[in-house]
Amino acid sequence: MNTTLVSLNLITRDMGASIERLESRADIQREVDYYNETIGTIKTPEQLVGDTRLFNFAMKAHGLEDMAYAKAFMLKVLKEGRDADDAFANTLADPRYRDFADTFDFARHGETATIFTKAQQGVIDKYLVQTLETEAGETDQGVRLALYFQRKAPQISSYFDILADPALSQVVRTALSIPQETAAIDIDKQAAMMADRLPLSDLKDPEKLDKLVERFANLWQVQNGGTQGGIPPGSPAQLLMPASPMGISADLMLQIAQLRR
Repeated sequence: MNTTLVSLNLITRDMGASIERLESRADIQREVDYYNETIGTIKTPEQLVGDTRLFNFAMKAHGLEDMAYAKAFMLKVLKEGRDADDAFANTLADPRYRDFADTFDFARHGETATIFTKAQQGVIDKYLVQTLETEAGETDQGVRLALYFQRKAPQISSYFDILADPALSQVVRTALSIPQETAAIDIDKQAAMMADRLPLSDLKDPEKLDKLVERFANLWQVQNGGTQGGIPPGSPAQLLMPASPMGISADLMLQIAQLRR
């Protein structure tokens, strides 16, 4: 049986080739072609949300496929954009909504919002990466966590960025042998604990980042060797998996319910 590290290396040894293999599949190519042919015709937030196939593609590209049902919620994200400090996306803790609003910036660009590279090829590139990570997780969630961490690490500017993301914090705690139970203690103490063991500069150094991810993969294999095909319920790694509405926070559910009314 392949270990987590071996499986990870098979993908990352040539990420470009891994993406090309994925993109060459007929099922993936159909979705990419549809998005590529259709997105330029979209002129309003309502049109984007109203085309379910297109909308689902865009949501998956941003890691939001579990929220595709919340169309009124996402419509508000799109309509208000990012420019105003109190824009809806800016009030949400999850950065994925801000990224979505930035990609499809109807508030700033109006009918031309979808002509930019970030809304066209940029979304396709994100979709392929998200699909690659998701499918890797079907065999070994440790591989998915590692791929996600490698992708996000260069953007991390504080330990609170790590602690705010359950998947990132899962990787760091595992790699640094910090007990998962510490997630319940004061957040400043958690940040200090990570700072003592991991300089943030290491995340910007490719060699040091690779070593950290390798350590994570090896420890993950030891801790989860018997459950490579899945994740025990309640594990933080499960938060990377597509979630049902029950996996969404109570505050977010309340906001969705209010929009529906």
